Amino acid sequence: MSDPRPTPVPTSIERSGVPAHVGVVMDGNGRWAQRRGLARTEGHGAGEEALVDTVYGALSLGMKALTVYAFSTENWRRPLDEVRYLMNFNRGLLERRQHELHADGVRIVFSGRQDWRVPRGVLNRMHEAAELTKKNKVLTLNIAFNYGGRAEIVDAVRALVRDRVAESKVDEKAIRSRLYHPELSDPDLIVRTSGEYRISNFLLWEMAYSELVFTDVLWPDFRREDLFAAVVEFQRRERRFGGLDT
Repeated sequence: MSDPRPTPVPTSIERSGVPAHVGVVMDGNGRWAQRRGLARTEGHGAGEEALVDTVYGALSLGMKALTVYAFSTENWRRPLDEVRYLMNFNRGLLERRQHELHADGVRIVFSGRQDWRVPRGVLNRMHEAAELTKKNKVLTLNIAFNYGGRAEIVDAVRALVRDRVAESKVDEKAIRSRLYHPELSDPDLIVRTSGEYRISNFLLWEMAYSELVFTDVLWPDFRREDLFAAVVEFQRRERRFGGLDT
């Protein structure tokens, strides 16, 4: 499937300076629905169009990776009906979209714990999408599902213990190699929607030197133009990674 809404990349974006990897905290679905007198779950459903449009925006920019925060380890605390909806919605999203994304060269991967709490039907769709798209190289769509930044670090440390790594060999490289997807570069840019100024346990290790952009746009209203605006803001920044220009 080709881009359903082809949009020229703004001339204000320097193509050579496009971030290779962008992370997005997709926030504001519930508030979007409540402002319209709808159930909170309707906001999650409306967020599907935002996600697909953002993916195609990333493709048009030539980005290499897009990580989206779909379901956190803390989201299990939400009302049972909402959790059930989110499980079924994410399974349906993969069923509806995996083939069109595959046709456009998108590799779909998942970060997070694929444990007993995730329904078998959801896990099956996740494995199916990953297997279908595993050879694609245009863009990696990393879906953070049942994900927590602290949990990822804990799992990496557990892997060090299982591998019997000597204390003297434990360094950043050893830990990073045991994260969920060490082949992905650290995100250059993190975008959070809905006007909240929090990280919410997202990519805690990987975002050490990420630029942060916060927008008031609620996630269901987010489109590629908002991604472009975040990239423009990113390109205004001076990244020094702890050093100083001379």
